Amino acid sequence: MTTTVLCAPGSGARAPGARRKGAPRTRRSSALRLLVLAAALLGVLLGGAAPASAHAALTGSTPAQGSVVQSAPEQVTLTFSEGVAMDDDSVRVLDPQGKRVDRGKLRDLCSGETVKYGAGLPPGLPDGTYTVAWQAVSADSHPVSGAFTFSVGAPSETSAPLPQQEAGGGVVGALYGIARYIAYAGFVVLVGGAAFVLACRPAAARVRSVQRLVSRGWAALTAATIAMLLLRTPYTTSGDLADVFDLGGLRQVLETKPGAALVARLLLLAAAALFVAVLFGAYARAQGDEGRTGKAERAGEAEGAKEAGEATGQVQEGQRPEDANASADADPGPGTPSTPSTPDPKHRKDLTFGLAVGGTIVAVGLAATWAMAEHASTGLQTVVAMPVDALHLLAVAAWLGGLAALLVSLYKGPSVARAGVRRFSRLAFGSVLVVAATGVYQSWRQVGTWRALTDTSYGRLLLIKVALVVVLVGVAWFSRRWTARLGEGPAPEAEAAAVLESVSARAEANAEPTAAAGGADESARDIDPARAAQLARQRSALATARTKRIRDADPERSGLRRSVLAEASVAVVLLAVTTVLTSTEPARTEEAVKAVGAAGQSADANQPQVLNIPFDTGGARGKGTARVDLDPGRSGSANALHLRIADPDGRTQDIPEVKISFTLKDKKLGPLPVTLDHVSEGHWSARGVQLPVPGQWQLSLVVRTSDIDQVTETRNVKIN
Repeated sequence: MTTTVLCAPGSGARAPGARRKGAPRTRRSSALRLLVLAAALLGVLLGGAAPASAHAALTGSTPAQGSVVQSAPEQVTLTFSEGVAMDDDSVRVLDPQGKRVDRGKLRDLCSGETVKYGAGLPPGLPDGTYTVAWQAVSADSHPVSGAFTFSVGAPSETSAPLPQQEAGGGVVGALYGIARYIAYAGFVVLVGGAAFVLACRPAAARVRSVQRLVSRGWAALTAATIAMLLLRTPYTTSGDLADVFDLGGLRQVLETKPGAALVARLLLLAAAALFVAVLFGAYARAQGDEGRTGKAERAGEAEGAKEAGEATGQVQEGQRPEDANASADADPGPGTPSTPSTPDPKHRKDLTFGLAVGGTIVAVGLAATWAMAEHASTGLQTVVAMPVDALHLLAVAAWLGGLAALLVSLYKGPSVARAGVRRFSRLAFGSVLVVAATGVYQSWRQVGTWRALTDTSYGRLLLIKVALVVVLVGVAWFSRRWTARLGEGPAPEAEAAAVLESVSARAEANAEPTAAAGGADESARDIDPARAAQLARQRSALATARTKRIRDADPERSGLRRSVLAEASVAVVLLAVTTVLTSTEPARTEEAVKAVGAAGQSADANQPQVLNIPFDTGGARGKGTARVDLDPGRSGSANALHLRIADPDGRTQDIPEVKISFTLKDKKLGPLPVTLDHVSEGHWSARGVQLPVPGQWQLSLVVRTSDIDQVTETRNVKIN
């Protein structure tokens, strides 16, 4: 869980002898170094994420990969683990010379839960090795591609060209992955920052740094969504970056589920822009002009003395204690007057309620654009998984986005009041509980077994994510300790006042000679605008340094800032791992594919090898077909071999002589002859046929139909 921050008004000041310029700059540099380190880790994670592993997987094909069939099939079929989007060019069958031979018309053979597509082949394909290259987009928006070969008659050399990179890889894949990360980060900052303002610290609507944070979150999410929409065509098909300008491809993308989700996100972002405008416009004004303005912070020493009284919590003459407490959480707004106003409480309440309802609707809609197009939209229990996924994303945004808003509030702007931080602590604690509960469900749904946590890429990434969450909670524990120390210790009001008094005295002493010279020659000052601008910059720098010195002098406050910054840095890396995780094939799917492959290998190992070998000796009645059955077709086993001879009409017939032998050229084994026994008309058999090692054996069949008519046919047979 995140930190609980208790910041007393004007808590802390630096000793009078401390260096003025170095400390704020050092803290800023340290913060930038931590964020740069986090960004570097992000680059490493995203750099290894391309090409992304798609969530649909090829679980089977007919003919099978690497198989040898005796005659050309009527079509090639592909079976997938989940729904995919394919068109007529998604499956290409290439002959040994690389020429496309399929009919160019894809058939949807899906039935029930089986996802299967077929590409028709013309009759009479010659013998040789054929290549099947395929490409599709899985139901959760990720591209998937691959290639395999099968042979007709016997394997041959092939020159069929294959894609040089997987779908979703290369420069386009890297750019798409970065855009995905920016979209997640923008959503978190937009939703979480707005929730922080509405639910925890309404006065933050007037803090310029918080305004910039939320506005930039909206801009980042909008820009990333547009980039993803333009990159969809090259990401899922060509891989060519120039295709971002392909309007035809863009029209096709808009007809897909991911494209519709991105368009819906853009429409919701238009509503979010109106929400942000009202939040930092009418809502900010409704909070009242309760604080110092940016201009007042850069005013002269007289205004600085007034600010010192506010910063140290001293109640001005004629000011009520409750007004002083309200000033402690005051947030500067651009161009606001320094006198307090009294906005209508009912108007403020109605505006808050309207923003809360409208913001919730927009936030839920934005989260649903991810849930309806990615992980949760496929697989088990999609009706439950999509709402859970949206709730998970909203809880993450409230937690991490609120943490980002708290961080900028601690580093820039006035002190954060105790009540506002306590409200954020409760919000963050509830968000952590929701994240944990929904995360457990999502992990079960995508992983399935304990073994998959270590045996699959998805499981290992999930363990890294869990470890980062544990680290984040640990850092938050230290933040809570800093918070407790800050709440127990007295606020250094006297020290802050002494610092301000010392700084004011020095400024007045330096200003006296200038004022005297100005009285002696007023016209000289008027004609020296450069000097006047220099003095204005010095006064502004002095006021800024004074404000930062008061805020940064308290060691508890400094420790708290460092702890919250460390939390935010871990959150940056955590979000990167989450982005990579959503682009990785779920462990449940990977395990299912492995199981199907193992079952297929086992079935192939136990299935008899059957060869149909046409022959023609050239003489009378010299044509026919020999059927060879080798059971179980395994090495090291006593195989049973059956040979049947049939004429062109399919009737069994006897011939004078038939011989069979096996040769394994790779191992220089053979030929190993098989002794055949004549069982019945047209039927020969042999028992205990031993093939010592697995491999691609060559079967040689000698058929003699007369004293002079004889032919030898060879076929390859795979022995496991």
